[in-house]
Amino acid sequence: MTQQERWTSEHIPDQTGRVFVVTGANSGLGLATTRALARRGGHVVLSVRDEAKGRRAAAELTAAQPGARLEVRRLDLADLDSVRAFAEKLHADHTRLDVLVNNAGVMAPPRTLSPQGHEVQFAANHLGHFALTGLLLGLLTAGDDPRVVTVSSPNHRKAHLYFDDLTGERRYSPMGYYNQSKLANAVFGHELHRRLTEAGSPVRSLLAHPGYTATGLQSDGPVAPVALLFGRVLRPLAQTPDQGALPQLYAATEPAARGGEFIGPDGRGELRGAPTRVALSAGAADAATGRRLWEVSEQATGVRFGLSPAR
Repeated sequence: MTQQERWTSEHIPDQTGRVFVVTGANSGLGLATTRALARRGGHVVLSVRDEAKGRRAAAELTAAQPGARLEVRRLDLADLDSVRAFAEKLHADHTRLDVLVNNAGVMAPPRTLSPQGHEVQFAANHLGHFALTGLLLGLLTAGDDPRVVTVSSPNHRKAHLYFDDLTGERRYSPMGYYNQSKLANAVFGHELHRRLTEAGSPVRSLLAHPGYTATGLQSDGPVAPVALLFGRVLRPLAQTPDQGALPQLYAATEPAARGGEFIGPDGRGELRGAPTRVALSAGAADAATGRRLWEVSEQATGVRFGLSPAR
């Protein structure tokens, strides 16, 4: 698509009969993604930590779009027991899944540990999505043009993976560990693409990022300085969630999208704009880092994909 043909949600093909899971679907980018998919006929499973909020979001969507095909299911990505319970119920009720959008996240909270003892940003943003993807891979393999879309951030380019201190016990920085989780998303999406390709799987792995988008992520959970900067001072510069969701919608639905691609805004600094292909950092594409993070994630979650390591 040329620059003159800027991609919008109007370009989403008819999604009737296709089944989507969108994590964090009750607000922000997840809600915008769900709304756009439902408008095009998609059957969307809203996976949400708070079922009451999820039901309210689904009711609002249905009021605006009568006949929208929506389900609300509880999923706390920071709790691996919740991830397994969600996956088991989805397997019981569905025979296939066409697209998984790994969208949900938390940003820069005070140091907190998950029920399994992992730093909560690494747990919710990466480990939960790693486990969910592995547990749903069988349903995805049965899907039509199946895809996994994992949402990262431009911040992955200035991040490090603290393999020797993943819980932040020795030295925790709220934004540093948020950036680590976004790098983990990028490494995971790229490594998953390599492994799926080598296995000859029909499932494709793509990455996306929303640029700078105004959502509750920047104001509802971060430590005070981060919430003030991103949630108030810089907020007038941000895109709306409907705009910010376009890269992940492109990755999820555009026929021309290819496995392994990273989709982000085409504007200056990738902060806003229409979807386009953008670059991964060298660290995110490093095969040795991909293998190491994969092994760490398998050990932390107990989830195995059954895919051989990429060479």
